[in-house]
Amino acid sequence: MSLDLETSLKEKVVLITGGTKGIGRECANELAKYGAKLAIAARNQSHLDTTVEELKMLGAEVVGVQTDVSSLSQIKNMVKTTLDAFGRIDILVNSAGINRPTKATEVTEEIWDQIMDINLKGTFFCSQEVAKVMDKNRVSKIINISSQMAFVGYYDRAVYCASKGGIDTMTKCLAIEWAPNILVNSVAPTFIETSLTEGYFKSEEFSKDVISRIPLKRIGSPQDVVGAILYLASDLSNLVTGTSIKVDGGWTAW
Repeated sequence: MSLDLETSLKEKVVLITGGTKGIGRECANELAKYGAKLAIAARNQSHLDTTVEELKMLGAEVVGVQTDVSSLSQIKNMVKTTLDAFGRIDILVNSAGINRPTKATEVTEEIWDQIMDINLKGTFFCSQEVAKVMDKNRVSKIINISSQMAFVGYYDRAVYCASKGGIDTMTKCLAIEWAPNILVNSVAPTFIETSLTEGYFKSEEFSKDVISRIPLKRIGSPQDVVGAILYLASDLSNLVTGTSIKVDGGWTAW
């Protein structure tokens, strides 16, 4: 076991869903600097091509695979493509996610299904498919990107909160079932400035309300979240499983 990040992560094969934007993309950038081999999955082929080329410019060994994580057949193809490229998967980062803020009385079946299919169903079946091929004789890691909304409620986010709450409970179940050599944890950020949230913060009222709930008095950035992911991906966390690291500026400490 290495307690040095570079030694710990170098040559590790990391599969990242939602790897072209926000937290997933920042995670890919940092892992590339530490010498990890990367498989990047995303729905948009153009964004995927750009991300792969930029990661190659950082010196990374990287493969991209177009994937909609709500489709089990595409998940299976994603895992096969990663194995074909690198021969194994050491770490999975489930970063693909979606939100469609909607008043609870106005949620449609289509909205419910889309959020649940990507956030909860996608996270489960990506984890399942990768766990099948992880080496049971060495420590492997699954890191689910959850949310502080797994632990608190907020306006217009009943479905999103339900999906993220499901991820965190599921994380505990998988950690127990897949121990001792597959460690499953989650990272639960507060509101982070990404393409998913940029529209929300155009509302001054919304921004003020969010910041008023965060003791550190600022919105997070993807860089704020990556440290927790690197920790869980590395040997530094080899006695950590079934837990959630909240990167929320203190929101849930109230």
